[in-house]
Amino acid sequence: MCMHDEAVTHYIDMIDQTTLGHRFIKKDFGVTPRIGWQIDPFGHSAVQAYLLGAEIGFDSLFFGRIDYQDRAKRKNEKSLEVVWQGSKSFGSSAQIFAGAFPENYEPPPGGFYYEVNDPSPVVQDDINLFDYNVQERVDAFVTAAVSPRTNHIMWTMGTDFKYQYAHSWFRQMDKLIHYVNMDGRVNALYSTPSIYTDAKHATNEHWPVKTEDFFPYADRANGYWTGYYTSRPALKRYVRMMSGYYLAARQLEFYNGRSNTGPNTDSLADSLAIAQHHDGVTGTEKQHVANDYAKRLSIGYTEAEKLVASSLACLVESASHTGCQRSTTKFQQCPLLNISYCPASEVDLSQGRNLIVVVYNSLGWARDDVIQFPVLDENVTVHDSEKREILSQIIPIADAFTGLRNSHVNAYLGRTPAETPKYWLAFTVSVPPFGFSTYSISSAKRAGARSSKSSVYTFRSEKSTVEVGQGNLMLTFSAKKRC
Repeated sequence: MCMHDEAVTHYIDMIDQTTLGHRFIKKDFGVTPRIGWQIDPFGHSAVQAYLLGAEIGFDSLFFGRIDYQDRAKRKNEKSLEVVWQGSKSFGSSAQIFAGAFPENYEPPPGGFYYEVNDPSPVVQDDINLFDYNVQERVDAFVTAAVSPRTNHIMWTMGTDFKYQYAHSWFRQMDKLIHYVNMDGRVNALYSTPSIYTDAKHATNEHWPVKTEDFFPYADRANGYWTGYYTSRPALKRYVRMMSGYYLAARQLEFYNGRSNTGPNTDSLADSLAIAQHHDGVTGTEKQHVANDYAKRLSIGYTEAEKLVASSLACLVESASHTGCQRSTTKFQQCPLLNISYCPASEVDLSQGRNLIVVVYNSLGWARDDVIQFPVLDENVTVHDSEKREILSQIIPIADAFTGLRNSHVNAYLGRTPAETPKYWLAFTVSVPPFGFSTYSISSAKRAGARSSKSSVYTFRSEKSTVEVGQGNLMLTFSAKKRC
């Protein structure tokens, strides 16, 4: 679906977005891609060579950006094209033919840019005009056509923001091909990476072996492209959270049966795929573009959230032998726990209501984890599905968090909530693999409730906080009358 980054993406996201794009090509064009085309990511990972090269069945992999010193050395040694062995443990079974371009992904030097406002000389073939230059242009072409190792070289004709007026390009390239072939020293043709790979393979050349990554990437002295490893951390985190949520949502979609018309995961899949772009999750885009990525992820989440709610209701009611054909349970999720906001859990339990919490685990092994969410009252108790009381802890929410929370909620809702929770409720959950556990939260006004109150303000850390979709652990809430 896009030319994904290879440094800050998760390999599962790389696989998912590639699968989505290949599925589209297979469905609409009836073919399966043979070539990996990663010409613009800022450095390259051995995972791409092995997992999304050799393992996926590609014949070759091409890229543009490698360290400027590495490129100069390889050009001198004629080793820009290599057999890339992406996995040490799998050895030769994990190798793929790979090539870096001599000039990034630009045309070769000599003036071969043909956008309408480019300064390169056009091929002037009218002999009656003073600027007739066919022989000069042919000579420049032949000089630039120096092959890295065999008698075949690929030219990438174009670069960023070109072909806004494609006619100017193809008119000049048609002329070049015509007159170069008339000259006869080299043969020029419109080609494809597949044709080029086949021609290289037919030479029976022995290629140098490359192992490990093409990281870090520098395009000049002291010009390392590594800041994007951490830039726009909020977007990076949002992408990673939605990736975990997408994994869980797809499982629930399978359990409940896929619907092409009703709520499904398609929108989230699309937005996650495009967010893996090398100018997306990397954070190298402009701010309004980053906003658009986040907006698309939010739209995808909203659609998937409906599916998750209905599927969990079906699972829970099926487990209780009530069936889910006419499910009346309405589960809510809390995507804004990062600002201490969860309307589903901020309910008054003193009027004989229970808060039912369902924790879903999409991983293939059992998990014990601590979850926490805001509550209005400190006098609560927690029971598991076997009605056993669970040790829990009440943690006061710092006043500084409360003001920040209300500011964000007001921006989100256009109003401030009538009541602001003063506490976090935290307790340990145990969830089976590919399964869920339910917990009941109720008022605990009787003496001896097994809930402890912290005497200090506690700052949340990644290890003690579980948000919706984070780490593939999903929380849903449903309020019910207490029997």
